[in-house]
Amino acid sequence: MRSAALSEITLAQDIIVRSPFDGAVVGTVRQTSAGSVGSLLERAKRGAQIARALPRYKRSAVLERAAATIQANLEEFSLLIVREAGKTIVQARKEATRCVNTLKLSADEAKRNAGEIIPFDSYLGSESRQGWYTREPLGIIAAITPYNDPLNLVAHKLGPAIAGGNAVLLKPSELTPLSALKLVDTLIASGLPEEIVTVAVGGPELGKALVSARDVRMISFTGGFNTGEAIARAAGIKKLAMDLGGNAPVIVMENCNFDAAVDACVSGAYWAAGQNCIGTQRILVQNAIYERFRSTFVEATARLKAGNPLEQTTDIGPMISEGAILRATAMVDQAISAGAALLCGHHRHGNLYAPTVLENVPAQCAVWSEEVFAPIVILQPFGELKDAIAMANEPEYSLHAGIFTNDLDHALDAASGIDASGVMINDSSDYRFDAMPFGGFKYGSMGREGVRFAYEEMTQPKVVCINRLQR
Repeated sequence: MRSAALSEITLAQDIIVRSPFDGAVVGTVRQTSAGSVGSLLERAKRGAQIARALPRYKRSAVLERAAATIQANLEEFSLLIVREAGKTIVQARKEATRCVNTLKLSADEAKRNAGEIIPFDSYLGSESRQGWYTREPLGIIAAITPYNDPLNLVAHKLGPAIAGGNAVLLKPSELTPLSALKLVDTLIASGLPEEIVTVAVGGPELGKALVSARDVRMISFTGGFNTGEAIARAAGIKKLAMDLGGNAPVIVMENCNFDAAVDACVSGAYWAAGQNCIGTQRILVQNAIYERFRSTFVEATARLKAGNPLEQTTDIGPMISEGAILRATAMVDQAISAGAALLCGHHRHGNLYAPTVLENVPAQCAVWSEEVFAPIVILQPFGELKDAIAMANEPEYSLHAGIFTNDLDHALDAASGIDASGVMINDSSDYRFDAMPFGGFKYGSMGREGVRFAYEEMTQPKVVCINRLQR
């Protein structure tokens, strides 16, 4: 598959995209060399001029048409996600539908968030002045996206950037570039000038060259902490917006709706084979219901079907690669060696890793303190809510958290006390509405996604002030 967005870029060898389920070739993409960054930037500079001049109604219309095209071809987009990323078909359809929503939200933002009137006469000394501010594009944005949501996370960067009048240098994951290329081709077919989005597919050297380029005004990155730190060191003076992962806790109180809590925690833990930055990783259960919850949760986990992601009855598809599984199994082995109990799972067939439940994991273990990004869950009992909140806050970074309770005071105490960018009440951590602000908390908190908030990150205010006495 070759996108029109690659037409002016110096190319190197092919990247072969394979299904993580059976290794079948899904497609090939020409790899972009790090030495091509000069031509990439020249194209992006032309794109920035074109994007800035594009009227807001045209930006909006392009995004609306692209959303309509994806909606009309939802199954085609969904099947591509399954084949290159390994998501189940049910999960892939949800991602494709969310992509439609993301583009529609971006189309709305292009038309409504243009600036505000400034009340200069609110203060003594400025009563003769009137004016406003506009939101202006930054210019060139480098967007780097991961493999786990290969369509919608790309839309979360392209949609707001286009709405704001920017050009984008897009570097999708080399593991799952085909959905990104298909989205870009859809935008171009919907009327977006080709120069506005330039796609480059390659490895770390290409990424380093892109993020360190002086002409890039902002980097929007979704991925791991190590890569995020490397980007921050190389970037120089430019805006950074980064989603660097999570380690989501969910608190289950004894006064909750028990069945709803179990169902939501199972879904939240194992969605996308656990390759989900807001996936439920640590479930903290109050002592009075711990034994019952553990038994019911483990039984529900054992019933999940891991297998061919194209089959409607499959609950868990493959992890992205053998390397990802080896990392996950090493974390579980470390926890077991340190005294954790294995309740189920921890075996593999190819890239299928059985959903795994641990309990009583020591806090010094990586599976407790780091993002596991695999279908691995920790169960941990607690006594009082304050103890659960303290455990929830132990890792140095976070995204989402959750609490199940029928007590309003408990819900509000958790919402106030948990250090996370989103606290889901009577829901698992694995809930995201594409219009809400989304991003990291504590260490690594840099910017926000969610269409309106990303749009504001990707634009800058310009003030126009008129002094009437000088006419």
